[in-house]
Amino acid sequence: MRFGHTTGSGPNPLHGLLLSFPVALFPAALLTDIAYLRTEQIQWTNFSAWLIAGAMVFTGLVLAWAVVSLVIGLRGGDRLRRMVYAGLLAGLFVVGLINAFQHSRDGWSSVGTFGLLLSILSAILALAAGVIAHSSLFSREVAR
Repeated sequence: MRFGHTTGSGPNPLHGLLLSFPVALFPAALLTDIAYLRTEQIQWTNFSAWLIAGAMVFTGLVLAWAVVSLVIGLRGGDRLRRMVYAGLLAGLFVVGLINAFQHSRDGWSSVGTFGLLLSILSAILALAAGVIAHSSLFSREVAR
């Protein structure tokens, strides 16, 4: 079993489903941060905090899956891909956790410049993890 994959070219269907949540929720949190900065309606920060919290739950699950897959398939042909993927998810988890702490603050201090930069970085890392998981980047396998 390689990288949590089935016999197809993409990730295991359950793994792909779990990964879809951070890929959707982190960019959504970025959009709600932008909405807050434009409108100053406090409810947007609440939306951001909940979106980030949900994304962190699924990021933790996907990271655990990726680490187990990396350890079990250490000698597999796509080791570099699994390492890059697990590294991206670990970075996403750390940045997302800091982002969650930042968004737990009150009012303007929850978003501001630092909160917005954390949301941008979280969204980029989540999208990059999705690209790595669903593409053949960093893969040296030859098609049969």
